Amino acid sequence: MQTPDRGYIPLRKVDWRIVIGFFLFVLICLFFYRQLDYVANGETRPALLTFLEELVGCFAGFSVFPLFYLAAVRFPLISPQWLRNIAVHLATVCLLSSVHTTVIVVLRPLVFGLFGFHESYGFILWRYPMEFAHFFMFYWIGLGLIYLFHEIRFAREREIRQAKLEASLAETQLQNLRLQLEPHFLFNALNAISAAIYENPRAADEMIGRLGDLLRQLLKEDHSQEIALAREIELLELYVRIMQARLEDRLNITIRADEDAMEALAPQFLLQPLVENAIRHGMDPVTFRVDVLVLAQREGNRLHITVRDHGPGLDPASCGKSGIGLSNVTTRLARLYGDQQSFRICNAEGGGVVVDVYLPYRTAPSEQALSTETASIAEPSLT
Repeated sequence: MQTPDRGYIPLRKVDWRIVIGFFLFVLICLFFYRQLDYVANGETRPALLTFLEELVGCFAGFSVFPLFYLAAVRFPLISPQWLRNIAVHLATVCLLSSVHTTVIVVLRPLVFGLFGFHESYGFILWRYPMEFAHFFMFYWIGLGLIYLFHEIRFAREREIRQAKLEASLAETQLQNLRLQLEPHFLFNALNAISAAIYENPRAADEMIGRLGDLLRQLLKEDHSQEIALAREIELLELYVRIMQARLEDRLNITIRADEDAMEALAPQFLLQPLVENAIRHGMDPVTFRVDVLVLAQREGNRLHITVRDHGPGLDPASCGKSGIGLSNVTTRLARLYGDQQSFRICNAEGGGVVVDVYLPYRTAPSEQALSTETASIAEPSLT
């Protein structure tokens, strides 16, 4: 019996085109070998006669191939029971050699007679041991080819399984990172509401209502890793409304995105932690105002997103580091895009902090393209 991790192709699923092609290849090779041997020895022999001899032999081999293949996959040599399986194959080669020679004995007079050749196969009983030596060699070569084919197939299947496993693991890690953002945001929002309850109950009540709107929108999302930037900006605006209910006219958020950028795909929940970070750390220490600018534009084959505040800025030693609670964002970007992305946070000229994010520019398939593709797939089933 085959080992559990080695699913050999059953006989009913064998690609017979490959089998027939192999036997035709062997037929041609044997024909040229035999005929050229006669020519080299100075013998005159009809090429058709040589071809018919090899044709009958190859057809006889093809006729016993199903039994040969069954023995190969049912009793594999790469097995804990390899010693028993070798004994089975020794018995099988003896049996199939006898069948193979018998088929030759029956077919030769019929085929040769059709082309006007006199059939002479000599003393039949001696043909069985003679053909056995020939068949024995091809039997073990055939076993080796079958096992080689399956080993290549097993290796490819292992690579595919490994790639799927790695992709699944990466997707799980990305999903975990994404899910970590939502409770982090929720806790921060609730803390902001809690702080506003005693200072400004009306603002706290308004923040709760707007938080409910945002949570409803989040629940509507399909939880994919990427969404259109236009949709990401809509979610950001809901978050900004929550914070504006608390900070009122002290908070000014400006969002500018060109048309191409709005169609680009971006990681879901990317902008909110960047803007939240700007609001928390970008307050002017004198006026207590928070001015945040969000820019998005296409630059060739990249999407450039900038988030800037006008606060006190970073300690110079922190420039270039992804601190201030942004490690989740940088990890997600690295997981999603690898070396195709870049993330930089540093002091801006004129004061404040600027965050620059570069992503590969990609857009989602249009609905028209999707409907056309769906129609082209569905159309044949209707005809």
